[in-house]
Amino acid sequence: MRRHRWLIPGILGLAVALVAAVAGRWGASAGPGQPTLQEVIRARGLTPDQVLAAVQTYVPPGKYDEYLMFSSGGQSGQVLVYGLPSMRLLRVIGVFAPEPWQGYGFSKESREILAGGEGKGESLAWGDTHHPALSETKGEYDGQYLFINDKANARIAVIDLRDFSTKQIVRNPNAYSNHGAVVSPDTDYVLEATQYAAPFPPGYRALSQEAYNQHYRGLVTFWRFDRARGRIDPARSFQIEVPPYWQDLADFGRLESDGWAFINSFNTERAIGGTLDKQPPMEIGASARDVDYLHIINYRRAAELVAQGRARTVNGIKVLSLRDAVEGGVLYFAPEPKSPHGVDVAPRGDYIVVGGKLDPNVTVYSFRKIQQAVRDRAFSGRDPYGVPILAFDRVVAAQVKVGLGPLHTQFDDRGNAYTSLFLDSAVAKWTLGEPYHRGGDAWKLVDTLPVQYNIGHLATVMGDTARPGGKYLVALNKWSVDQYRNVGPLFPQNLQLIDISGEKMRLLSNTPVGLAEPHLAQIIPLERVTSWAVYPQVGINPLTMQPDPQAVTAGKERIERRGRTVEVWMTAMRSHFTPDRIRAKKGDTVIIHITNIERAKDAIHGFAIDRHNINLSLEPGKTETVIFTADRAGVFPFYCTEFCSALHLEMAGYLEVEP
Repeated sequence: MRRHRWLIPGILGLAVALVAAVAGRWGASAGPGQPTLQEVIRARGLTPDQVLAAVQTYVPPGKYDEYLMFSSGGQSGQVLVYGLPSMRLLRVIGVFAPEPWQGYGFSKESREILAGGEGKGESLAWGDTHHPALSETKGEYDGQYLFINDKANARIAVIDLRDFSTKQIVRNPNAYSNHGAVVSPDTDYVLEATQYAAPFPPGYRALSQEAYNQHYRGLVTFWRFDRARGRIDPARSFQIEVPPYWQDLADFGRLESDGWAFINSFNTERAIGGTLDKQPPMEIGASARDVDYLHIINYRRAAELVAQGRARTVNGIKVLSLRDAVEGGVLYFAPEPKSPHGVDVAPRGDYIVVGGKLDPNVTVYSFRKIQQAVRDRAFSGRDPYGVPILAFDRVVAAQVKVGLGPLHTQFDDRGNAYTSLFLDSAVAKWTLGEPYHRGGDAWKLVDTLPVQYNIGHLATVMGDTARPGGKYLVALNKWSVDQYRNVGPLFPQNLQLIDISGEKMRLLSNTPVGLAEPHLAQIIPLERVTSWAVYPQVGINPLTMQPDPQAVTAGKERIERRGRTVEVWMTAMRSHFTPDRIRAKKGDTVIIHITNIERAKDAIHGFAIDRHNINLSLEPGKTETVIFTADRAGVFPFYCTEFCSALHLEMAGYLEVEP
């Protein structure tokens, strides 16, 4: 408290000094007729700490942010990329839904990617992105790939950060929904857990309690990632059958706990609802017990059992049965209070932090204690499916009272943890135990900061890795209420940037998100992501990231007719398409390969054909293909959709379709 009393005056004094220094360095005003800095501050009613926060987050024109933040785009099905500390939105990445600006979902290549996550005859128009996961090497973000889940359709996407574009979508063949995508410390696996139990194998089972208990299951999928190919390999992936609880968030162990994974669960009551039949509503039925089960999984052991042939193949993927998982020493439970949500592994892999939504404490499990309890067979019982339950007092290291509604936890580089408090609308800062802090400094709540409002996830710099960075925290708040002028009854979400570099947390800025509900974000130093400014050579296929055999260079453009197919090899450069006239007959199949032969940064062209629902984004060096049927006679303009030059409007042509 003594240090606290000095902190606020110190901040104010620093801000005043800063303002004074600025005014002294550049004079009283920016120029004749312009207000002075002091006048602007006074007119806007800014306090010194607000001025300091503004200066801390200001990035001058032409300068770069220090960090990139990858945030889920919620119901938009996309990924949002922000710069920190400015919180400027730099990019939206099309993932599970078409994205017109990027031409995602219109070219042959991007349609193939979207189709990879769809069933036969299915066309999905949206996704519910929740949890981005950057690829890791030795437990640290390496800036090469980003994975993200679609909760609504049990899909996982792979994004290549060389061009910030989606390359693959896989769909879980045995699950209807999921929650979370986390990567192992060297990204050999991407873990996807089902959210809601469903009949297994998939199909119809009348929803009675007996049928639910007997035939419904959860699944934990370990997608094998082939880094050399940049693709998930379903043939080398496997699943573990788990009881019909509702599995929730997950995290991989690292360092001390490498080879293990941890998953929360709720609804161990196995409630199935039925309010019109006078049964308890789902939220009551699923919250009746005081404890649920932390799933503790030895996935290396599971992979060995699968390699030994202990798994059966269901819908094209190997599945290790619940019975084999128990008998093989793969699956254990530990009690966790109450209605848990977040599970987060400490930087050294030594502690597992669980937030129970209806419990004011975070419960911290010791991995060493877990291992000893397994060796001692220190079980307090078994669940109805025979899974051994480790005795609570044998595996818990500490419980820290942090506030109401603890959800998720991230870490900094000084042994501190930060937990979001949904009910309190706050962030709690507390200390970890040994070896991070010792004696009376360990397991101690040290600060709480209100946020606006109803915080869900939070993100610190590298905050879920083996080497957290500290400095900034972003609160992802579900409600904004009075923070912005309402623009109708649909309010924006609210991202809040918080300075965590000192003893006390300080709010720096608000950023509205008028797009969807961003769920989770990850923050990485800018220099760890080395993306391309232009494709490395002319004619790169964005799907394969290799030279496209259909790419064409200047002077080689042509049109060929083969029966009812018209094929075009086209180039784009400022300010024309070559060729600029295409002739076809009604009913022809038209194939257009377009290569942007520009080599200058930001010399981007679009390609749209009127009334044909076609729009591409052609970055320098990129080759893409569109295929369509000329199903109506007429003359249709095509044009560049990016304002690329002074003669941009002249960058156009005609598609002539004869009757």
